[in-house]
Amino acid sequence: MSGNTRTSHLYQSWGRYPETAQTAVPVRWRHERLPLEGIQDKTVLPYGNGRSYGDSCLNDGGVLMDARPLNRFIAFDEDSGILRCEAGVLLSEILKLFLPRGWFLPVTPGTRFVTVGGAIANDVHGKNHHRAGTFGCHVPCFELLRSDGTRLLCSESENPDWYRATIGGLGLTGLITWAGIRLQPVAGPWIHQETIRYENLGEFFELSADSDGSFEYTVAWVDCLARGSRLGRGIFMRGNSSEEPERGSVRSPGLGLTVPLDPPFSLVTPYTLKAFNTLYYNKQRQRRRMDRVHFEPFFYPLDKILHWNRIYGPRGFLQYQCVIPEENGRDAIREVLARISQSETGSFLAVLKMFGDKASPGLLSFPRPGPTLALDFPNRGSKTLELLDRLDEVIREAGGAVYPAKDARMSSDSFRRYFPDYVRLAQYRDPRFSSSFWRRVTRE
Repeated sequence: MSGNTRTSHLYQSWGRYPETAQTAVPVRWRHERLPLEGIQDKTVLPYGNGRSYGDSCLNDGGVLMDARPLNRFIAFDEDSGILRCEAGVLLSEILKLFLPRGWFLPVTPGTRFVTVGGAIANDVHGKNHHRAGTFGCHVPCFELLRSDGTRLLCSESENPDWYRATIGGLGLTGLITWAGIRLQPVAGPWIHQETIRYENLGEFFELSADSDGSFEYTVAWVDCLARGSRLGRGIFMRGNSSEEPERGSVRSPGLGLTVPLDPPFSLVTPYTLKAFNTLYYNKQRQRRRMDRVHFEPFFYPLDKILHWNRIYGPRGFLQYQCVIPEENGRDAIREVLARISQSETGSFLAVLKMFGDKASPGLLSFPRPGPTLALDFPNRGSKTLELLDRLDEVIREAGGAVYPAKDARMSSDSFRRYFPDYVRLAQYRDPRFSSSFWRRVTRE
């Protein structure tokens, strides 16, 4: 094995489950071949910054290709707003350089500490999906490096099948070396935000319908322990980028707290969860509140707490994100929340939003029109896994899907039903590339 190989304990998913054993080699230069010397008998998988929650970024028994060293900016076109950069660049690094120049990300997930390559491979989405679609909708081109040394320039007009297979392709088609991203102009770092405390799930759907035409960004926090007439109650947040020109320098709120150590057990218990949900729901006394807020707490509230995933203890946690077709959305989301509430194994990070109808170019892209619900569950072994299996029953019956980037346990049968185009993706998968997720859901 190469002397550049790194120890595997540095490489895990953000959910810290499942435990895997793999080695890793760095990818330092985009012009060179893949670092495959000495590992001809092992599969490989690109690894960005490890912010996927489950095992789509892991390769148990294989090798991870650490792409973070590919962190260089290449070019920027002021007229088109297209940035060309290497795949290991973090979204936070793009914001640091370009927001002071009046440019922002077209789509951003709930953390800015993801790489460009990871954002493409998982076709991430954000609070503006109803307007902008997924991240892949704003990537006009990228270079794909295959294990045999082949380099493919991929776009909607050049190698379009590889383009569609790679966006949302979970890193299985090859290594993205660089990509173009179409940034959007903004006046500054501020968001005009309105927060609304609502009483039940029906009110959420009313607010969503009322907001999509007037607000660029929408999302809701949900109290997943609420029952009966209060089922689905929460805080609805909607906002628009401020059009007021920025005057002078603006200091970033920056990073705040950190969880310095691993507690011996999960700090998320039924008691702490109930206390948190009650306090969070009632923190805003008035029904509606208007604020002008910095983009960081608006888009990335958890980024302020470094290593927040440690609060779940050594067993980690499982995230579950589903989407339901709009025609079945209300009943299915109601049933999912009811099953979670009855289990008393809830989540304090419960986020509910409506996806729009802008289609992604990605073959295996997760978003589709309808409500999407994302939750974090402490890993309590079989109890947690059984609950998620019961939620899968609802999702399958409603014709929905579960997000691969946040999954660590869905069955092969569920995956094939959620993503029937996986057969087409398999035709473009690099024969040397594999992941723990792919082997689990395809039984390869």
